Amino acid sequence: MSTAIDDDLWSAVGDPTRRRMLDLLLSDGGGTATTLSERLPVTRQAVAKHLGVLDRVGLVHVTPAGRERRYEVDEVQLARAVAQLTAVGTTWDARLQRIKRIAERIQRGTADRETGTDQR
Repeated sequence: MSTAIDDDLWSAVGDPTRRRMLDLLLSDGGGTATTLSERLPVTRQAVAKHLGVLDRVGLVHVTPAGRERRYEVDEVQLARAVAQLTAVGTTWDARLQRIKRIAERIQRGTADRETGTDQR
């Protein structure tokens, strides 16, 4: 499974309304724009637009359901997004640890100079 960063995927899951929609779709086993709009503080038209974004990046599958369209989460694509998030989190954890070590060295150097115990 590739963990290369997909900007479109990240942009799609970066929106809090779309994340909430994914949560609802996962917990309910799917839904329509109408059923989602009843549970979200946005219009049905806004929900439909958000679902379009999720569909374009492959996070949902669409099937006709009468006059509506039923959306379900694509668990493979969701796993890909989670893998990317995990990879980025791991990278940032390592970067933050390096920054912390640098800051601690600077702080020790400042303290040594202030106390006259500089070992240079």
